[in-house]
Amino acid sequence: MMFHDVGHRAQTQQRMRLGAMRDGKLVSLQQDYIYHRALLSDYKEECGEATGFLYSTPNLAVTAAFAERNVGSATSMRGPGAVPGLFAVESAMDELALALAMDPVQLRLRNEPAIDESKNVPFSSRHLKECLTVGADKFGWSQRNANIGSMRKDGLVLGWGMAACSWIAARFAAQASVILNDDGSVRVASGTQDIGTGTYTVIAQMVAELIGVDIAKVKVVIGDSSLPPGPISGGSMATASLIPAVAEASREAIARLIEAASEGDSHFNHATAKELSYAQGRMRRKNDASDEGRRFEDILTSTRLGHIEGKGKAEGTFGEKNPKFSSHSYGAHFVEVTWQPDTARLRISRVVTVIDAGRIINPLTGRNQIEGAIVMGVGMALFEETHYDARNGMAINSNLADYVMATHADSPDIDVVFLDYPDTNLNEMGARGIGEIGLAGFAAAVTAAVHHATGVRVRDLPVRIEDLLTSKVA
Repeated sequence: MMFHDVGHRAQTQQRMRLGAMRDGKLVSLQQDYIYHRALLSDYKEECGEATGFLYSTPNLAVTAAFAERNVGSATSMRGPGAVPGLFAVESAMDELALALAMDPVQLRLRNEPAIDESKNVPFSSRHLKECLTVGADKFGWSQRNANIGSMRKDGLVLGWGMAACSWIAARFAAQASVILNDDGSVRVASGTQDIGTGTYTVIAQMVAELIGVDIAKVKVVIGDSSLPPGPISGGSMATASLIPAVAEASREAIARLIEAASEGDSHFNHATAKELSYAQGRMRRKNDASDEGRRFEDILTSTRLGHIEGKGKAEGTFGEKNPKFSSHSYGAHFVEVTWQPDTARLRISRVVTVIDAGRIINPLTGRNQIEGAIVMGVGMALFEETHYDARNGMAINSNLADYVMATHADSPDIDVVFLDYPDTNLNEMGARGIGEIGLAGFAAAVTAAVHHATGVRVRDLPVRIEDLLTSKVA
């Protein structure tokens, strides 16, 4: 039922046209795409979402159209828009590098823009160049022999490919409340949700840092419509959206605590609120170095307050018509495949992915997000495809026996590296969204590696063994 009821990724046809000087500098980039949608649907697959700002070019054109089909409605599968779009853009860049006899990494570095040329605004923070150079170094890209089928190991043909990636960085509107309790605990609440991405943990980390308490003292309450409205889990924006609201709520709670301390805590001897400060979990007199300070729970007990609450609210930035900055996350994938010509066996064996997503609040859950997206990318590149019955538009392989997905055995060795460049234009902690960016561009890195190993250029996903049987690499 899932195949027919909840949607799937739209099929796309994309045409890329690139023009460049002999030194690799782009002079034109054109992307024309068509996506399919159901007769009663208004869904749009924004394949050109990242095309306008990823590389510098004086001539840019992106056009879109749709084809109506008698099939189930498409929906925003993880990584809508940029994921199918970057497969085309990055595949074209790899083909251009080959035509110019130029290293694919150097081609991308050669076309690094100074600003977002599509909007004529500066980037809030952009470190794609570092993603490319750090990734190349960790992967060992300098040892790559560009000749097709020239690299061997343990009797297998190796193929190395790479691609850049990007994902939008924005915020949804969000509200939150933070309550300081006289037992030393902190309650933070927002009507968002945790769909397995680690939202509980990340919110707890935020509040522990802002209030200055041990994370074990923080209770996170989410997932209820009675709570202050929170952001949806979409677009990889939940964490970035919550930060301003949680930070404002924490500051308001601290401000009320300072007011209470000035009015009723004998420890401060009626000091005014302006004479007090709060940091690292303690209230102190600003100009008294000998004051060891007071924990907030001691102040609440002394003032006979059971708790103090602060509330925070932040407006969204998603969909702004005239943004001051171009805000996105960036990354680079480096992929190794192994090819056995005698048995026609293809496998992705090794991946290095470097991500520039601002400050990573929780590197463990963040790394899990990227690793999960990469495994999804293995499925996108090599396995996953829905077949339709031409007579009625129904999915033929609508079951887990016939729909092929990546398993543990298909998963490569994955090395994820996060760069540390906080983006404080988006929020005060400098965090941007991650997750979907791990899927963007990955399939293009795989097909580039497949071409390097086999000499076969695959432009239609997934890669099929039938495609590779024409390989002349033995």
